Amino acid sequence: MIRCIIVDDEPLAHDLVSTFCKRLPHLEVVAQCYDALEALEWLNSNKVDLIFLDLNMPKLKGFEFLRTLQNPPKVIVTTAYKEHALEGYELAIEDYLVKPFGFERFLKAVNKAIRSTSFEAPKAEISEEEQKSVSRFFVKGEKEYHQVNPEEILFVEARGNYAALFMKEGEILIHEKISDLEELLPGSDFMRVHRSFIVSIDKITTIKGDIINIRNHEVPIGQTYSKTIREVLLKR
Repeated sequence: MIRCIIVDDEPLAHDLVSTFCKRLPHLEVVAQCYDALEALEWLNSNKVDLIFLDLNMPKLKGFEFLRTLQNPPKVIVTTAYKEHALEGYELAIEDYLVKPFGFERFLKAVNKAIRSTSFEAPKAEISEEEQKSVSRFFVKGEKEYHQVNPEEILFVEARGNYAALFMKEGEILIHEKISDLEELLPGSDFMRVHRSFIVSIDKITTIKGDIINIRNHEVPIGQTYSKTIREVLLKR
């Protein structure tokens, strides 16, 4: 479970973010603070994984608050002001949501935050079941959002601005580019083998010539990827 706090002086913003968080079972809002000083006091005695942070708040501005934190957690900025985006990225925030934002954009920011490598550092502090929950992410299908467990993915195929997830049980067509999915999938478990294909390494049955077999599927190996596959997978 990913512990989150909301730091914003607007009640409506709290309502929106908390409503979106409730749609994602791996997020838990553990505190809602209405100014940065309140958040600082809470963080002095509590740990959190992710902060949804407004910038234009009384007493102490959002970035000023962020600079006071010695070991800040992941931060997703939520603000009505686009002009501060560059400063935010210099402070290594995960994403920058400009109000008003919808659930799809919120979801992309959360997926980006929880799949970043530094988030996975405290593995020893959480249970195996909680770690599996953290590794999951949500993607937009035709009419609903799908929670995806990377362990269930066999391979991914690009289809223009869409992608097909070939799972252990069936196929899911989603509104995601393969490049975006490549960022979400753990690099130690998945490999790009073609401009249109990403495979789950441990699901590979055989590799013969320029074809990877996964169960009853054949996945082509792109010419520009073949050398890397030989060096990493075949080790020769």
